[in-house]
Amino acid sequence: MDFYRSHVLVCGGTGCTSSGSETLIDTFNEEIKKHELEHEVKIVKTGCFGLCEVGPIVIVYPEGAFYAHIKKENVATIVEEHLLKGRIVDNLLYEDAKDDDRVRSLDEVDFYKKQKRVALRNCGVIDPENIVEYIGYDGYKALGKVLTTMSREDVIDEIKKSGLRGRGGGGFPTGIKWGFAYKATGDEKYVVCNADEGDPGAFMDRSVLEGDPHSVLEAMAIAGYAIGARQGYIYVRAEYPIAVKRLEIAIEQARKYELLGDDIFGTGFSFDVEIRLGAGAFVCGEETALLNSIEGKRGMPRPRPPFPANEGLWGKPTLLNNVETYANIVPIILNGSDWFSSIGTEKSKGTKVFALGGKINNTGLVEIPMGTTLKEIIYEIGGGIPNEKAFKAVQTGGPSGGCIPAKNLDTPIDYDNLIALGSMMGSGGMIVMDEDNCMVDIARFFLDFTVDESCGKCPPCRIGTKRMLQILDKITSGKGELEDINRLEELAKNIKESALCGLGQTAPNPVLSTLRHFKNEYIAHVVDKTCPAGVCKELLAYHIDENLCKKCGICAKKCPADCIDGVKGKEVFKIDRDKCVKCGACMEACPFNAISKK
Repeated sequence: MDFYRSHVLVCGGTGCTSSGSETLIDTFNEEIKKHELEHEVKIVKTGCFGLCEVGPIVIVYPEGAFYAHIKKENVATIVEEHLLKGRIVDNLLYEDAKDDDRVRSLDEVDFYKKQKRVALRNCGVIDPENIVEYIGYDGYKALGKVLTTMSREDVIDEIKKSGLRGRGGGGFPTGIKWGFAYKATGDEKYVVCNADEGDPGAFMDRSVLEGDPHSVLEAMAIAGYAIGARQGYIYVRAEYPIAVKRLEIAIEQARKYELLGDDIFGTGFSFDVEIRLGAGAFVCGEETALLNSIEGKRGMPRPRPPFPANEGLWGKPTLLNNVETYANIVPIILNGSDWFSSIGTEKSKGTKVFALGGKINNTGLVEIPMGTTLKEIIYEIGGGIPNEKAFKAVQTGGPSGGCIPAKNLDTPIDYDNLIALGSMMGSGGMIVMDEDNCMVDIARFFLDFTVDESCGKCPPCRIGTKRMLQILDKITSGKGELEDINRLEELAKNIKESALCGLGQTAPNPVLSTLRHFKNEYIAHVVDKTCPAGVCKELLAYHIDENLCKKCGICAKKCPADCIDGVKGKEVFKIDRDKCVKCGACMEACPFNAISKK
């Protein structure tokens, strides 16, 4: 094995790759070769570090120097100063947004201080395309342990005792699900991984697959042993090309090392995994629709029972978990169920990965112990709201979730607390909103998404959500009536109770949660015909403040509708609201902030 005095870790997640990290790696290799450091310095392309806001990220070990926003032109400086002369390049280090201090190592970054990385333990640490690096971090040790020292019942009991609940949204106890599949009778059984992550703004599962694909393969093999299956399938979105490529590499490597295939570890146990690409239908996140899609049918849900554990893929008993659930299995086997259950709350054990986005300073991927409060995530990990705006709400659970207002910021996060607030854990999307967001418009946005993604099989979802969207369109366009709010709420409750699958049953959640916490905004739209946040275009009017107008005429020059009149240098300018197309060009152009909308 080669030994290097320095390792340069470059983020190879989708976010940093789109910002040019592949070019950085090429440039590092060129500069290192130029200085004849090939045998002293190793470049490692890793998975996501989490703090996507400051990418591309480069970390140099052994010092752990955390370089942020690195560009191609910065590479020569890092090589010459840090790698050749041993001097950390201070002006390229991550700059803390709160106090403007340069931070020397990852451990000093506030973003990471309250996190606990279990599912993401190897992301940003190893090269996901090199099985040797995974093995170096105890990879496939858990599989060896269960195959040589544990019975199937032992494995299932360990998962049950850990308290792990499904991370795909439902929160069903994982060990109990494994037990159902184990007890199911059938000449053949299957293990399936749901990697069809379709929530807007969510990228947790994709990041695990990109940064640590072997952890999912190893967990699926353990699951296969536990329930008596020989074949596994990973259903992953075709629009995740990096994740798909690294999964293909990982499967090939695992087969080469005889960690997948026949007679694994010489125990007689055989298990293999194949990839199935999804076309990007949100409904295929629902387990029965996903199984239909793998079978080559249209991705539509089917009534349950029977549940997949008894009649799943091709009518055979099938165990189905999502990526993050599998990513927790290996640490549970290696560290024990007591260790895992010591993390989190009484009914929600372990950690949860969230994709933190929206109006927040530190967007990215965070993994926190269950029980961490929303305030800790948003202000201590996320760094608060940009531009000193006021926090308004946080949306969790994607389009199936709900909006949680500021008064509930101290709520510890777990499955049950989020449901009690009218939201849900979902797969882990977390979108922060500030005072400039209209909650009626937010509800309309998410409902528009689910209407598009409905498979159309059941009338409550196919017709009901469309009627709800029509009512929301009516309200946001200023044509709503008070009775529309009651109709909207009644329709939402009926759809929740009567839709066939999880997509339809949860589609009304954004509407119901905003009605519960922000009903005053609905009333303002239908009674006062105003949008308090200034978002709903048809309810807005632009005004020029006579006291602030400097009579410069810039607004009139920028107006595409020619609806602003005045005499430059002599008269205050005025907007003809009948002609105004409400594009906002005048407000953006005014250098004196004399124009407002309300």
